[in-house]
Amino acid sequence: MIRLANYEDLHHIMKIIKDTIALMEADNNTQWDNSYPTCDDFKKDIDNKNLYVLIDEDILKGFICINQEEAAEYKDLKWSHDKEFLVVHRMAVNAHYRKRGIGSKLLNYADDLARKNGVTLIKTDTYSLNKKMNNLFKKSGYKNVGEVNLKTKLLKFNCYEKFLG
Repeated sequence: MIRLANYEDLHHIMKIIKDTIALMEADNNTQWDNSYPTCDDFKKDIDNKNLYVLIDEDILKGFICINQEEAAEYKDLKWSHDKEFLVVHRMAVNAHYRKRGIGSKLLNYADDLARKNGVTLIKTDTYSLNKKMNNLFKKSGYKNVGEVNLKTKLLKFNCYEKFLG
């Protein structure tokens, strides 16, 4: 079941973040660290009703933030259209449940949410060193539309879209 996250989920979300950062470091992926994402980022997502959690067997197995907030750096990219869209941010899967389709289920939920709201485009990005997310986006039907510099990272972020129309 996928539902909106609440404050009671924060402990589990932050545990997933801690484990994900360790896995990223082991893969030489520096996208996330102790300065991002923070508990405050997730509190804001919960307050704005943008954070969704996948619960299975009473275990929080993953989460995804879906909203309409795009990075200013997206403006120079060639998207399929400029109409209404959703953006996927801050997505992770519990380390104990990886390679079981949780990430695909979360992205499929974003597709369903978009369709339900009459939205035909989903935008997202991930760090160029994040091989796992880059592969998941491609596997899930996302098309690379370019790259941008974001935050204080040295390397570029790959930007993707999925056109549902």
